[in-house]
Amino acid sequence: MTTNNGQMRFAFPMVQLGEVVRPAERFESPQPGRPYRQIGVRLWGQGAYERETVDGAETKYSKLNRVETGDIIVNKIWARNGSVTVVPHQLAGCFCSGEFPLFQPTDGELLPAWFFWLTKTRWLWDQCDKQSRGTSGKNRIRPEMFLAIEIPLPPLEEQRRIVARIDRLAAKIEEACRIKDQIESETRALLRSRFLLIVDDAPRRKMADVAPLVRRKADVRDGKEYPELGIRSFGKGTFHKPALDFLAVGSKKLYRIEPGDLVFNNVFAWEGAVAVAQPEDEGRFGSHRFITCVPRPGVATADFLCFYFLTPEGLEQIGEASPGGAGRNRTLGLEKLAEIVVPVPPYDQQLAFGRLMQRVREMNVVNERALKELDTLLPSILDRAFRGEL
Repeated sequence: MTTNNGQMRFAFPMVQLGEVVRPAERFESPQPGRPYRQIGVRLWGQGAYERETVDGAETKYSKLNRVETGDIIVNKIWARNGSVTVVPHQLAGCFCSGEFPLFQPTDGELLPAWFFWLTKTRWLWDQCDKQSRGTSGKNRIRPEMFLAIEIPLPPLEEQRRIVARIDRLAAKIEEACRIKDQIESETRALLRSRFLLIVDDAPRRKMADVAPLVRRKADVRDGKEYPELGIRSFGKGTFHKPALDFLAVGSKKLYRIEPGDLVFNNVFAWEGAVAVAQPEDEGRFGSHRFITCVPRPGVATADFLCFYFLTPEGLEQIGEASPGGAGRNRTLGLEKLAEIVVPVPPYDQQLAFGRLMQRVREMNVVNERALKELDTLLPSILDRAFRGEL
């Protein structure tokens, strides 16, 4: 629920943070030879984490502040981007600099867990953003401005009840995400196992014989547009780029890519920029840096070859065919690609493997939809909680 000016409307009384928390000052002068565990705060309500441990002689700060369980820790610069959280017990005893103001709730008024869940709301991030504006060139939030933020604060018993409810629901969401990850891990293991089974003792042939290079040069004309295709690294598939007009193409050579092509981005093939063009990629084009190979019918399938090139062995072969240093200095050569020797098991086994891959892809699509729904579930729960509907 929001007011007419777009502000969140809460079901509970609003209280300034300065009324229910106080600065937590446990400063120590760093001692050479003593290790200091450091704490960091992630953006967008993702909580605290332990950074590297430093020797007291290595820090540039004259004083470090020790954190304890339940402290509220604020990143002065990035509070406007949700870098605010509550210290968990695992990080008690870590240290932070003065760039991370610390506060501790006063007894009996604010439950740390209540504020922890508030730090995961865009509403609080927006409040921090408003209090950060104009305070300095880097928009740091001053401690006194942070303490001026008003938060919804029901009685302590109501805080406990609502927090317990949120905790239970959040645990169910986390379990659902864990199950999704487990399913994906098991399906990847299934594919790897099946792949190793069919390539065992399979004959090997050069790419030039199995899936030769095919170039379909585009006839670039004024008045036409040429939508480009991109390939993500690490086997993440294809994506669509904006269309180029005649002037944008300029002197660049474009080549038509068709569904079913095995496509390599020759700049980043060494890090897995390999994919099979999909039906939805119909009508897309790529520059000379996109190498398209077409498997010979009855010999190999694009899905099987793509899977092979994303295995450690396949990536190693691409790396050896991509001389140079790193990044754009490592370019997959056409002739070297043609000489790569790949396993060629019986065609019917490759087709069966492709059907298995398709079922896995369909399952992953369902899982991704479920993950998106899960991503929206916790914010919805928190919205209801702070509006008094939980």
